[in-house]
Amino acid sequence: MKEAIVGKGPTVQVVDSQVPEPDDDQVLIKVVVAGSNPKDYKLPEMRGVASNSGDDLAGIVEKVGANVVEFKPGDRVAALHEIMMAGGAYAEYSLAPQHTTFHIPKETRFEEAAAIPLAAMTAVVALYQHLALPQPWTLPLPDNKAREIPLVIYGASSSVGFYALQFAQRSNIHPILAVAGRATDHIKSFIDPAKGDVVVDYRDGDEAVVATLKKALEGRPPLRHTLDAVSVGTSSKIIGRLFHEAGDGRTGKFTFVLPGNKEEIPGFVEQTMTLVGTVQKVPESKDLAYVYSRYIARGLREGWFRAQRTEVVPGGLRGIQTGLENLKSGKASAVKYVYRIADTEGVSK
Repeated sequence: MKEAIVGKGPTVQVVDSQVPEPDDDQVLIKVVVAGSNPKDYKLPEMRGVASNSGDDLAGIVEKVGANVVEFKPGDRVAALHEIMMAGGAYAEYSLAPQHTTFHIPKETRFEEAAAIPLAAMTAVVALYQHLALPQPWTLPLPDNKAREIPLVIYGASSSVGFYALQFAQRSNIHPILAVAGRATDHIKSFIDPAKGDVVVDYRDGDEAVVATLKKALEGRPPLRHTLDAVSVGTSSKIIGRLFHEAGDGRTGKFTFVLPGNKEEIPGFVEQTMTLVGTVQKVPESKDLAYVYSRYIARGLREGWFRAQRTEVVPGGLRGIQTGLENLKSGKASAVKYVYRIADTEGVSK
């Protein structure tokens, strides 16, 4: 089979490899579409090791391990490959644990499905483990009133932020205070202003962002829950100010997706880094991934969960370098780069 190996730069080489074999708890998937994430070029640079670093994929089940009962050859699925392990998504065939594999309905295109797994699972771990917010199936309040739990999502148009926004809506958590950039108008269609939700453009400047969010918090419970889905620029500074000026000074939770300078966050706030790799290693996180993988499949079928916007990069596996270069240079805005494997030169249609 053809497989793309990502090295520093990023540089990408397409090589011939053996089709991997699934272990007892894995699914072998013929990849139709693979998706990119920033970590796909960052890990090879940090580790100094070239590898098939892709983890997002959608395709057709080819073979299953002895313990797999929910999937069979021919099923349409999407999956999160186990990070830093063999059998990555940038290939004709990829391996995925059964607990991070899910069925996709016939109405969902492979391009859409490949944009979901890693970012959606990161959002799940952030909201429901690190921030300990109510699950969507928690018993509703009387008259289905909103749960008054102010939630800041900084980077709401990022992959992680976009899915966190949808899960928070499903949990009926409001007001959602979303910070976005070029895709601000797109994000406005995913909030509910009647429940106090707002979207603010970080390009308006720190003072305007803080003022708008503080105004939205007036008359609300104190701010205790924040997700920094981008962890760049002045995001932690803004969140720190909000905790000081709109929190209760006693407790709070702040989770972020990248390491950085978090000194602006007050000491009374619990800080955690959300790592999606825990869904492969930590038993509680594995359980969470198992449940939410199936819940995402239901959401796609029922229409309340949507994939972020995608852009197909030409060339299949040979287009991965272009996609990763665009990610590194910051050209992507509220879009996921995906690759149709059949478009690769030398791959059978």
